[in-house]
Amino acid sequence: MDGNKSTVAAAPKALLTVPDGVLLIIGMVVGAGIFKAPSIVAGNVSDGMQFALLWIAGGIASLCGALVYAELSGRFPETGGEYRFLQRAYGSGASFVFAWARMTVVQTGAIAAVAFVFGDYAQQILPLGAQGAAIYGALGVAALTAINLVGTPHSKGLQKVLSAALFIALAAVAVAGILGPAAAPVAAKANAGDLGLAMIFVLLTYGGWNEAVYIAGEVHQPRRNMVRILVGGILAITALYLVVNFGYYSALGLQGMRDSKAVAADVMRLVAGGGGAVVIALLVCVSALTTMNAAILTGARTNYAFGRDVPMLGFLGTWREAGSTPANALVLQGALTLVLVLAGSFTPDGFSSMVAYTTPVFWTFFLLCGIALFVFRAREGRPETFRVPLFPLVPLVFCATCAYMLYSSVNYVRFAVSFGNAVLAGIVVMTVGIPLYFLARRK
Repeated sequence: MDGNKSTVAAAPKALLTVPDGVLLIIGMVVGAGIFKAPSIVAGNVSDGMQFALLWIAGGIASLCGALVYAELSGRFPETGGEYRFLQRAYGSGASFVFAWARMTVVQTGAIAAVAFVFGDYAQQILPLGAQGAAIYGALGVAALTAINLVGTPHSKGLQKVLSAALFIALAAVAVAGILGPAAAPVAAKANAGDLGLAMIFVLLTYGGWNEAVYIAGEVHQPRRNMVRILVGGILAITALYLVVNFGYYSALGLQGMRDSKAVAADVMRLVAGGGGAVVIALLVCVSALTTMNAAILTGARTNYAFGRDVPMLGFLGTWREAGSTPANALVLQGALTLVLVLAGSFTPDGFSSMVAYTTPVFWTFFLLCGIALFVFRAREGRPETFRVPLFPLVPLVFCATCAYMLYSSVNYVRFAVSFGNAVLAGIVVMTVGIPLYFLARRK
């Protein structure tokens, strides 16, 4: 009886309301990508209507995915997320390759991509030449890794302040773009872009909703309220993105967005001059550093857990008491990310090259997680906890989106040799995990 009481006492408490959950999802999803991706999306559409419809489609696809993940997390509420979903659906080989790919491609590539966003906007404040974005990005990765090594606590209060700064920046840009003066009209040039490529960057900007499913155990009346939280959160994010992009479009036009390296700074430069551009650039830099810090912190701890599970990688599973940090995992993650920043500096656009490196691998495992829901339904039937509404339509839409994104990301090869090399590099690094798994089993 005492053990039962202890177990109950240790369980997560259902303290989160629907507004709490919606705000958490918004905070998880909205990040530095909205200040960079719209320019690339604009470069791959033919008109403003197509541009807007892609952002709406991104919201719908993200909502379908969030509902699928809500059922998966309800079935397996223990820590591990996708790692556990894949392990239970397909076995330890799939989960091993996923953990390897997350360590070497997905997480490190995502940190490097945001580092280039930081670098592009830091260049607006103090230019450092042609390679300035990469220099700033590398300095940001090194500094944040060092701070995490020291063991500086990840302050929730600081994160809230930085998130508030991000929302203020978004609101300022949206209002300035809609109400302020527009740039001199420039006719949009004929465009040979690709909608699949544009959708890659749209869904990248919506990324992060998969982390939201981990709050299900702390939500009051989760069966009823998780749907409200997921739907409300993603609808709010979709509305926010539409307003911000309308502000960009109103100020710069489609061609102006295509030509911009730092679209938010260019909008504010048009409206408020150089001073306004510097302020927005500074806020975006803060936002990017916040995103990078969170990814560095969580990524290192995932790698620590991976090292604990796999004796061959046991050096990652050591915890340094001074500062209470997974020091080896942090150092390796930082080194891999700096290598990616260096590689990206030799491409036409570091941010795009890092997206090319990560997306085929990312969508491969997203697709496998979507299919896993059908595996569990066939094997175990309907769950007692949260169920995806409109089954099987919603998971089919999610799986079809993942398959199309996987095709589009691999198809990235034909757009430029440098980006094609990045795509192939990500796939090769992921497949290295297959022989490593069999080698690890023999030891």
